[in-house]
Amino acid sequence: MTRAFTTVVALALIATLAHDATADHRTRSKVDRYGKTEEREAGGTHWRIRTKHGPVHVWVPRGYNRDTAGTVIYVHGYNTSADAAWREHHLAKQFARSRQNAIFIVPEAPRNNEQSVRWDSLAELKHAVVKANFRLPDGAPIVIGHSGAFRTVAKWLDNRLLAEVILLDALYGKEKEFEDFIHSGERAQNHKLIIVATATKDKARRFAHQFRYAAVRHSIPHSYAEFTKREKRSKLLYMRSQYGHMALVTSGKVIPVLLRLTPLKRL
Repeated sequence: MTRAFTTVVALALIATLAHDATADHRTRSKVDRYGKTEEREAGGTHWRIRTKHGPVHVWVPRGYNRDTAGTVIYVHGYNTSADAAWREHHLAKQFARSRQNAIFIVPEAPRNNEQSVRWDSLAELKHAVVKANFRLPDGAPIVIGHSGAFRTVAKWLDNRLLAEVILLDALYGKEKEFEDFIHSGERAQNHKLIIVATATKDKARRFAHQFRYAAVRHSIPHSYAEFTKREKRSKLLYMRSQYGHMALVTSGKVIPVLLRLTPLKRL
């Protein structure tokens, strides 16, 4: 091994260790007394909160106005985690593309059928965020769930403030609970349910066809402007997806468009 090569390797190793040490110091220095870290991401601000039920990610867009804002809770599916979904699915960028005035929350959820639901109560999740020194807006919360997230979302349907649920290929079960939310429950007249399906298309189609007021689309549009007035106003909208199960949450072409079908204000 030549002296020059040895010197290059040594310098590279020193540079790597120095970078890692700086990154570790930067991360540690940002952990506040509420157990959260902070960074700029996708033009907004991202926090990661440590809780007894696992990490919770919070993102606020640039231009956020609490007086007119709402809350969006995104629940990931199986075979991932809140940390991995946040990073690998580029959720902050997708939220930013929606241009919605909201505080976005991504909690930990089950990774498989064997794991229990982490957050049995939507109120408990919101309380954990408030406890980390956030002031949530008064606007009604919107919940988006992908795949196995249906188990978590179904437990939140009795929350009196919940206004809208978006299921991304997630109607694997709990049909009675979702039927109560949209049709039979005490506050059903105030609720909206959007079902997007690919792997679950047969079950989702049967569910939607029970209700004469359901609007049906055979694909997800590329922009909000392509939705019809009926689709925008319908309390139950079923869409068959042209995107695959994972592409629904990784392509960046679905979540931003669907968030426009909410009562959230546009930035």
